[in-house]
Amino acid sequence: MRGADAVRGAGPGGGLDVAGLQHRLTEFAAARDWGQYHTPKNLAMALGVEAAELVEIFQWLTPEQSARVMDAEESAHRVRDEVADVLAYLLQFCAALGVDPLEALSDKIDRNEIRFPVT
Repeated sequence: MRGADAVRGAGPGGGLDVAGLQHRLTEFAAARDWGQYHTPKNLAMALGVEAAELVEIFQWLTPEQSARVMDAEESAHRVRDEVADVLAYLLQFCAALGVDPLEALSDKIDRNEIRFPVT
């Protein structure tokens, strides 16, 4: 990765990749001396808070309203921002503990396919 692609977290094919985004988040925090606060405990707590902020958007919506939340620009913007916050903290949490999030997800799907077979 070079230049603007490295800054945006772009992988070799130009698409975004997890490692690039994790690096960008680490650099962002380091430049502001926030790394000292990014312990696994603090990151897990922040992840929970951000997930709750995403839930709050949907809290009092009907199922029908929730299915249309991306139709209005204001609510769509809020959803995108909260999704980004949740993902940012999850990626930072994984980086802090050395967890490959894609591998962890793939392994979990494998276990669930065994645990919950199609009948």
